Amino acid sequence: MTIGLLLINTGHEKAHIVMGLGVFYFSFLCMPLFIYYRYRDGKYKKYILNDQKLRDAFKHQAKD
Repeated sequence: MTIGLLLINTGHEKAHIVMGLGVFYFSFLCMPLFIYYRYRDGKYKKYILNDQKLRDAFKHQAKD
């Protein structure tokens, strides 16, 4: 994507293709790897809403 930005600034005719391939690479290759790496140990479970967490949140609001 950096090379694509450089080519866009210089006015190269294939700059938009290079930039598009950079975005494609990032979104379909790097993001799934990042998501897998971050959530492989189950760290996401504290962010998932379930019935117990909703009840606790409403009880906490009712006390305030």
